[in-house]
Amino acid sequence: MDHLYIFGTIVFTVYGQLIIKWQVAQAGILPVAITGKIWFLLRLLLNPWIISGIVITFLGGLCWMAAMTKFELSYAYPFMSLAFVLVLGLSVVLFQETLTFPKILGMILIIMGIFIGSR
Repeated sequence: MDHLYIFGTIVFTVYGQLIIKWQVAQAGILPVAITGKIWFLLRLLLNPWIISGIVITFLGGLCWMAAMTKFELSYAYPFMSLAFVLVLGLSVVLFQETLTFPKILGMILIIMGIFIGSR
């Protein structure tokens, strides 16, 4: 049951990253002028989807704090690498990002590292 705190941290972190990427991509390119940048970022901060991403990421932080009461950091932290694997896989599916051999190899190494580190 305690592992759900780590799982929640990972899921909430991944959600936040994907939502922010989705909405930032829809908003367009960051303007060059400083005032344009400020207004662009303020509009993003007021976007309900971005707000949900920030809130969910905060909830992930709360889950992480709960996990830290149950596990040693050296045990729990390697599981956070699963967020990289999930974000990469979902970015390929949702955003049609490129999946290259080095990325696949990196994911395999991350998963092997988690497996070895958790023993």
